[in-house]
Amino acid sequence: MKISSDPRHRWRIRQFKLLYQSLFQTGDLSQKQVQEILKLQTKIDRLIRKYAPEWPIDKINKVDLSILRLAVYELLTKHAPYKVVINEAVEIAKTYGSDRSGAFVNGVLGKMIKQEELIKQIYAI
Repeated sequence: MKISSDPRHRWRIRQFKLLYQSLFQTGDLSQKQVQEILKLQTKIDRLIRKYAPEWPIDKINKVDLSILRLAVYELLTKHAPYKVVINEAVEIAKTYGSDRSGAFVNGVLGKMIKQEELIKQIYAI
């Protein structure tokens, strides 16, 4: 488990909360990072749909969706090694999501990483 005082962990928690908040309210989202994620939302959601085909975007738990969007954004922009991104996403899902959120997030992100196509995308950007 991550140490709650780790600044990178706290940053991810803040980003997740802002993304989750953005699902319910519009207006000024002051965090630049969240605005960047929302700009890439179409591309991010396309990847989520591809690797979780049995779950339409509008049926995914909003907490899980926010966590997945943040993680996919980090993967696409190389903010951290993919193992760190997945581990952090799973930890956040276990803390803020349902009993099954950690497994769901891990499964979707794991499928993405296993695909050579996404690995090429990650390192081509």
